[in-house]
Amino acid sequence: MSDCQGLGDCDDTRMQRIYEYLDGALTREDLTEIKQHLDTCEECAEQYDLECLIRTMVKRSCTESAPENLKNSILDRIHSIKSVDA
Repeated sequence: MSDCQGLGDCDDTRMQRIYEYLDGALTREDLTEIKQHLDTCEECAEQYDLECLIRTMVKRSCTESAPENLKNSILDRIHSIKSVDA
């Protein structure tokens, strides 16, 4: 059961606050408020968990290197386009 009545009804504003919570962009007071809300609101807790999962996957993907042959193929294509445009 959600406790959002009177707290924004878990709308986009509430989700924005959760994003700010994840980014560490809130005051200590606001951090406490959002943490308490997440502890009592299943809907927001699920959205929070999903956002954490997405951020983890993106972070992991950003650390992987492209295969060397892909890099070379892209660079070759860039050079061929520059040659045609020159």
